[in-house]
Amino acid sequence: MSLMKKIREYPVPRKSVAMWWLGQNGWIFKTPEGTLASVDMYLTDSCAGLVPHLDFSRQVPVLIAPEELDVDIFACTHNHQDHTDPFTIRGLRNKDTAHFVGPHPTCGVYAAEGIETGRIVPTWPQREIELADIKITGTFALPTDDSDLNHMGFVMQFGGGPKIYITGDTDFSELLFSVEKQKPDAVITVINGGFNNLSHWEAAEVCGRIKPKLAIPCHYDMFADNSIDPKQFRATLALRAPGVAYQEMTHGEPFLL
Repeated sequence: MSLMKKIREYPVPRKSVAMWWLGQNGWIFKTPEGTLASVDMYLTDSCAGLVPHLDFSRQVPVLIAPEELDVDIFACTHNHQDHTDPFTIRGLRNKDTAHFVGPHPTCGVYAAEGIETGRIVPTWPQREIELADIKITGTFALPTDDSDLNHMGFVMQFGGGPKIYITGDTDFSELLFSVEKQKPDAVITVINGGFNNLSHWEAAEVCGRIKPKLAIPCHYDMFADNSIDPKQFRATLALRAPGVAYQEMTHGEPFLL
């Protein structure tokens, strides 16, 4: 059975959310009502060779081909190609039924890849949108380079149940602590440290200030030249945020929150 079919058939109890990690910052979330939302789907190898002298060929298998992806909400945090991948978007078959969410530059990519205007939902930090039984609140992120100055993160709430904060790519800033007001149950954070992203130490400090119940690392696995051992984050989390539990994900395996 394909992973997409397994996700579609996976039962989600009330007041819960199921999630699957597909590598880098790629996530699929499922609500008890069956609504599926994805974040930062990178389902090709389009970054290979993108930067001279760096190995950006994918190290994680493509677990769902673009043409097999079937979600209700397709969201991206910013325009870097491993987050808003035009080749993934180009291959989608359900463009006429899903909503496409992201900051304005990402919306430009959606439009360029044939997404109709009525399906595109621009968002930005502090904007709240509701689609089906999912509420998405934009959060601050500090851009990591001048190729895209419109980075953001999301706080997503699923069917009135758990709230999850997804940092997206971000440099360190005390403004990240403002998410504490939204009281997320879990934080999904980049930890790679390279290319001006949060280091494992900085990510642990952010978690220590926001105080979620759970911290989940990502963005350390996809590229040989942008990787780190997540156990370093586990160790620093124990020091900087001892009240926050650590959860390491396995690609393609469900996790219920």
